[in-house]
Amino acid sequence: MSLGLVFIIMLAGAVMAVLWPLSRRRLAGEGSDLAVYRDQLDEVERDRVRGMIGDKEAEAASVELSRRLLAAAERAKAVAPEGGKGRRRVVAIIALFVLPLVSAVAYMELGRPDLPDQPLSARLSAPADQQDIAVLIGRVEAELQKRPDDGQGWEAIAPVYLRTDRPQDAVKAYSNAIRLLGPTAGREAGLGEALTMSAEGMVTPEAKAAFQRALALDQGMPLARFYLGRAADQSGDRVGAATIYRELVTEAPPNAPWIEVARQALAETALGEEGRAPAVDPQALAAATPENRLATIRGMVEGLEARLKETPGDLGGQLRLVRAWAMLGDADRAKAAAASARAALKDDAAAVRRIDDLMLGLGLRDGPA
Repeated sequence: MSLGLVFIIMLAGAVMAVLWPLSRRRLAGEGSDLAVYRDQLDEVERDRVRGMIGDKEAEAASVELSRRLLAAAERAKAVAPEGGKGRRRVVAIIALFVLPLVSAVAYMELGRPDLPDQPLSARLSAPADQQDIAVLIGRVEAELQKRPDDGQGWEAIAPVYLRTDRPQDAVKAYSNAIRLLGPTAGREAGLGEALTMSAEGMVTPEAKAAFQRALALDQGMPLARFYLGRAADQSGDRVGAATIYRELVTEAPPNAPWIEVARQALAETALGEEGRAPAVDPQALAAATPENRLATIRGMVEGLEARLKETPGDLGGQLRLVRAWAMLGDADRAKAAAASARAALKDDAAAVRRIDDLMLGLGLRDGPA
């Protein structure tokens, strides 16, 4: 499609936008007034039926709205005065002939279709609220190329790199911020998180060292503590990981934004491999109809509960049963299952601790036993 044809289509659209309202004789606001008054009448009636206003108030409001509705209807019947017809003809002539002619002359004088697109540097100079995140990052990066020793700039862009899935760039940014501004708990923890994300979630020795440096500067820093718990879990130290997660959950202030992540980590650690097995048979569940699926799940969970009465020492089964009832939203049965599991395994302190940790991670227990 040629550029000239595109301009013709755009011009036709602009002309129609002007001529369409002129082709209608009804006054502009009257139709909307009628709709508003009708809606208000309906709303008064609904409020009367719901008992939100009394009959007398409803009757008075209805009378006033009806009066306004009739007046608006009378105005809507009126047409524009004869002088208005003349003005519409003048505007139509301008839209059909003068507007295209003036536009063509102006474009021939001022238009430059041969100019290239606006360069990136010009877009980067636009106000910040008119740019997307990629452009803003590019703007900061351009400044950092000019001033590589700007520690504040490196610190500002480092978490942005993390949020935009650029962990290796975040590693560089945090490292430069630490080199130029000195270490803080936040910078060291950010570096550790960036190193962990670069390793696809594995807490590497370098990341672990960064988290340890962060804790040396701030012993209560939740982010560093959480990742050290993950490092312990990944190394096979489930007890150490659970201890860290448990302390995070029990010490968390009200409405801490990271509390749910810590709870989930604690629950997963408490379950272990034997507790993560499904409590239901996937094949049997796949054969169930959508209407019967929930009943099928509950039936299988109840079957697990019956089996555990015969083999109460099955810790994995006990953990799966507690989690299954919690996932079904039945907190009472989850608590009852946990109480039965504790009683059955009371001589195994480690097992009891895992049951308590699972309950804490599921949000069904306020603190450790």
